[in-house]
Formats: sequence, structure tokens, C-alpha cells
Amino acid sequence: MERLKIFIQPQSKVIRNGVVVQIHSDAIVVGDSLMVEEGGTIAADGIIVHSNDFSVNEAILTGESLSVFKDSTTSDNKIFSGSTVASGLAIATVTAIGNRTQLGKIGKSLESISEEKTPLERQIAHFVKQMSIWGGVIFLLVWGINYFQSRELLDSLLKALTIAMSVLPEEIPVAFTTFMALGSWRLMKMGIVVKQMKTIETLGGATVICADKTGTLTQNTMHLAKLFTLEAGKVTALDEELQTSEKELLTMAMWASEPIPFDPMEIALHAAYAKITAFDERSAYNMVHEYPLGGKPPMMTHIFENARGHRIIAAKGAAEAIIEISDLKETDRKRIRETSRHLGKQGYRLLGVGQANFEGSEFPLKQQYFQLEFKGIVAFHDPPKENIPTVLDDFKKAGINIKLVTGDNAETTIAIAQQVGFPGYGKCMSGQEMMQLQDAELEERVMSIQVFTRMFPEAKLRIVNAIKANNEIVAMTGDGVNDAPALKAAHIGVAMGKKGTEIAKEAASLILLDDDLSKMVDAIAMGRRIYTNLKKAIQYIISIHIPIILTVFIPLALGWDYPVIFFPSHVILLELIMGPTCSIIYENEPMEANTMLQKPKPFTSTFFNFKELTTSIVQGLAITLGALSVYQYGVSQNYDEPTIRTMVFMVLIVANIFLTLVNRSFYHSIWTTIKYKNTMVPLIIGIALVLATLMLFVPPLTSFFQFKTLNLHQLVIVFCVGGIAVLWYEVVKWSKRLKSPQNTF
Repeated sequence: MERLKIFIQPQSKVIRNGVVVQIHSDAIVVGDSLMVEEGGTIAADGIIVHSNDFSVNEAILTGESLSVFKDSTTSDNKIFSGSTVASGLAIATVTAIGNRTQLGKIGKSLESISEEKTPLERQIAHFVKQMSIWGGVIFLLVWGINYFQSRELLDSLLKALTIAMSVLPEEIPVAFTTFMALGSWRLMKMGIVVKQMKTIETLGGATVICADKTGTLTQNTMHLAKLFTLEAGKVTALDEELQTSEKELLTMAMWASEPIPFDPMEIALHAAYAKITAFDERSAYNMVHEYPLGGKPPMMTHIFENARGHRIIAAKGAAEAIIEISDLKETDRKRIRETSRHLGKQGYRLLGVGQANFEGSEFPLKQQYFQLEFKGIVAFHDPPKENIPTVLDDFKKAGINIKLVTGDNAETTIAIAQQVGFPGYGKCMSGQEMMQLQDAELEERVMSIQVFTRMFPEAKLRIVNAIKANNEIVAMTGDGVNDAPALKAAHIGVAMGKKGTEIAKEAASLILLDDDLSKMVDAIAMGRRIYTNLKKAIQYIISIHIPIILTVFIPLALGWDYPVIFFPSHVILLELIMGPTCSIIYENEPMEANTMLQKPKPFTSTFFNFKELTTSIVQGLAITLGALSVYQYGVSQNYDEPTIRTMVFMVLIVANIFLTLVNRSFYHSIWTTIKYKNTMVPLIIGIALVLATLMLFVPPLTSFFQFKTLNLHQLVIVFCVGGIAVLWYEVVKWSKRLKSPQNTF
């Protein structure tokens, strides 16, 4: 294993004592002369001292989708660890390694970001804590009352333990965990990996999504899109029928590229040439000379020659650079500049292309000495994903504010935003502008600005924190290392599975395996469904706990004929039925029809509003009234204690079953919800009925629980009282439907 580790460790080339040596990347030290070549990954930060046709892709750090040309003579003469070499070669003096590199600093910043509890997690923890405190108080109170009356320590403790068990809502944490675990499983089947289960319920409350452009809205690929030649006199899309001059432009642009392309734009040019040519001549020509990217504006020239001595001299670069050394009329120059400006505003990356003739063998010292024939302009763009407009519309319908946060330039970003119909694309702010704002000013402006460009890691992190300061629940999508701090700081960090970096995936709480933003719509829908169903489950738990508590406490506190109507075993059995009911039946409930047409739940609101909590309490009191009515009926009929215990217990079982069915919707009737597709309903209710039957008619079980087999008359009373104690709420729902017939809940 140790030998295998040595083989798979990344290697780098450095110049030491005048000799190029290959070493493990982790052995690089500050001051080394690092040699980086086309296709390689840069292992340290450094300053370029020599370069040849050198460009790097820094999308991992900046989010910029295009390669950047660099050399020692420009102000942008630094290379950074983690970026990849798109073309050429460079030698750089190493200035930083490890945690001191820009990449390392991002990693260090992740350590300073602490994970936060989700809103629902805090609300449930507070609710359970309050119930536990009350349970402890009642436990001590009942223990004291019983001990004072009987002077029997263990018997008093047993009775107090029964009431305490009925008060503690241990089903709530279990239900929460069950809902989150099953939600993770469902999302995984949809192509969404959940790294933190608690994130699922936060999804339903997401109010703001900060979406990255490159790889999220766009395909993160460089496509050749349009052509312009003076002869054609117009901008032509690549999928249109091409004229001869446009085919010549494509051919010459291909010859101006590297013979074995690595840069995405050159790959696209080679692919386009292969489609339009009838006879591929690339194998017949060899490159005999090249001029690396240079000059201001920059350009590059390649010279090819075949076996018969025929020569092709092709140049490409900034349109201004090609125009400068081309034989053109002033009217043509003006027309080319206007076309370039027009395409640039649409977010295209432009390259001018020219061709030269030279007969001698002593090539000019500089490529600018050639006299070029201007062939035209080729335009590239990173196209948006086809489904993005639909996704944006879905977010809008769901009341979610979406912001575009990217490291790309403003022109390209606005052009893409305009293409996909991104809301508010006219309001834009750069990273440098944003960093000059005070926190209070940023918190105010961040909610009104929709597009943020030229964002670097610190800027993205500030945006997330500023939005959070407005009590919004923030989701952040990204795929680069530069996104990692913001991904970790957001309530919901979403990384791309295919093109996302490992650091981004590590920092995120969700991973979209297909890099498809539409999956976020599905994830949010799942989060809202879980939130709604979990509320139903907890309302059910509250409603059914109240009669258990009061049925145990009231006979004991008031000194009724049979004060100890239930033992711990009865409470345990009731909760064995209740636990699966709330956790499985309600988790499996389908999503309401208009769930994704509502606004997210506000961050500051509590889990239950007063009306919802009151509904649960009243339902619980109604069931209590039914159970205690049967208790008193049994006493009035001179039934013995086991018979009364059995009848009261069975009322709670029947009420539990009806409550499960009634609370599946607080608007639709039970006759509507019974049609919902939920296979768990007949299964769990069937299990409850089987258990009740076994306890009633299997003597060992009846004896163990100190029950008694009921006759038909008693069973009818139990069934009717248990049903009426719950079904009264159907009248309330009918009243709701009369008042608001358009409501689909």
C-alpha cells in the first residue's frame, strides 16, 4: 500500500541546480523554480519569470469560465495552486505552499465556519425541553402525593413513573429522525445526495437561493457560436448554412490553434473544422514555427507546411490585434469594431482571425511584422442549460428569491442572465464594490440586488452572511473551491456532483449528482412535504399524549375508585402503537397539491402557531373526555377494575386510529384523504387492530395487562365513544370548506 501511495502522489517539475527534476508536489519549497506545462495542475503559488504561449484556467478559484493568458511582463503574472494549465509552458518562482496558498487560505477559512442548528431543530428541541421539564415536575408532584397518602416509597415511585412516561414526548425526536432518514433515502433516489440529514427540513423553508453561473446556470463548456466575415456582411450562427468565406474563416482559425488542442476554444475550432471540411488536411501538415501569445492586445501565430512545401500562416487573437496588422479600409475597420462591440455586449468571447503569405525561410522576429489578410471573427460562449428558464419560473412560483453569484465578468453574466430570463439581471454589483460597503449597508442592499459578478471567496461569504442577517434561509450552489466557504456558511450548501471540486463537495450539505439545478426544485418540494407531514405527526403526538396524561393523572389526583387505571406497561404499549403511526403513516403522506405555489415559511415563525396548537389541545381534551366518560360509565355500571381499564384503554386505541385518519388533512374530509395513496395506512392500522384483538381475546396477554375480555355491548360503546371523540373535527373541517372553498388543503 505504501508503494502504491508513492505511485499515485501528484508530481511536479522544478529546476534545481540548473537541472529539471521531477519531485512529489508536497516536496516543493518556497523559492523553487516550478515548471508547469499544458494539461498539468499547478501545485503552488508563484510569480512567472518565463512563459511560452501560456494560459491557465482558474475557474476553481475565480469562477471565470475562460482561460487567462499570462506572462512575466504583465501585471497579472501570478499562478495559483489548484488551477490548471490550458496551454503552453511557464517557469515560476514559488512564493507560497500549503496553507499559505490562495487555495490553502480557502481551506483554512472553512475551519472557522461553525455549523448551525436548523430552525426546526431548535424549535423541536425547545418544545421537547419544555415538555421534559413539565414531565419532571409532574413526576415529583405525583410521587410526593402518593407517598404522603400511602407512605410506600416504591409503589409511589411506580405510579409517578407511569405519569412521567406519559408526559415525555420521546416520539418527537424519533419522528424527526425517521422523517429525515427516509427523506434522505427518497432524495438519493432522485439523484440528490444528502450529507446532513437535518438539512432536509431546512430545504422546505429556503427563501433565497444564491446560484453560481458557471456549471450551474451554464454548461461550463466553451461552444463556438457565431461567425463574422466582411464578405458575408453579417453575423452567422454556426448552425446556419455557411458561405465560402465563413468556411475559410473556420479553417484558418483551426490552423491558428495548437495541433493537439487542450484549450476549450481550440477544441471547439478543431471540431467545427472537422464538420465542414470535405477532406481533412491536418495530418498532411506539420507545424514548422509558432509565435506564442504576445503583444498588447495579444495574438498568436502558427506556421504549418506540408511535404510539397505549401505553407499556411494563420493568426488569431484579440480582434484589435488582428485589425492592426491587416490591410483594411477604414470603413471595414469601423464595421468590424462595431460588430465586436455588439457581440461583446451579448457576452461572447471573440477572436479575430487572419492569414499571411511569406515565402522566405527566415521568419520575422515578431508576428506583428506579418501583413495579414483579415478573415473574420469567431465568437464563443458558455451556453445556458436548456431547462434553466423553467427552473427559474418554478422558484418564482414557490416564492423563492434567486440571486446570481459568480466570479465571471459583468458582461458575460448579464448576457447569460438575459438569455435565461433571470429576474432583475439589470441590477449588478461587483465583488470589489461589495467589499467597500459596511456590513449594515450591505445587509440592506443585498436583498435588492440580484446579480453579483467578479466574486471571490471572501465576497461570496459576505453575501451569504448578509442575507442570513436578514433572517432569510439561504441555499448556495457552487462547484469550485472559491465557493467552499459560502457553501459551508449557507443554511443549505449545494455542490455539483460531476464538475464540482472535492473541496466544494466536502463543504456542502447536498450534492446534485447530475449538476442539474432543477433537482433543487425537487429537493425543496421534498423539504416542504416533510415539514408539513412532520407538523401533522407532532400535532398528532400532542393530541394523543394529552388523554394519556390526563387519564393517568386525574383518577389519581382526584382519588377516584380506581386511581391507578394504567401501569407503565400500558403506556409503553400505547407508545409502541403511536410511534410507528406518526413516523411511518405521516412520513409516507403525499405532497399537498399546491405546496410549491406557496411562499416559504418565515424564518422567525414558530413551529406551531396558536391556532394549530389550540387545535391539537382541543382534540386531546375531547379524547380525554371520551376516555373518562367511559371510566365513569363503567363505575356506574359496577364493572370491576380490569373491565374499566380495558374499556378506557380500548377507547384510546380506537381514538388513536380515527385521529390518524382525521389528521391526514386539516381541511379535506376523511372521505377525501382515505383516497390518498399511502400503503402504510392499512398496514399500521391493521397492526393496531390485531394487537387490540390479541389483548382482548388471548388469555395470557389479557392476564398480563390486567385486562378483561369485553362483550359486544361494551365493544360497541368503546367504538362509538372513541370515534365520536375524534370525528367531531370533521364538522370543523366542513365549516372551513364552506368559508374557503378554493383552498386545496
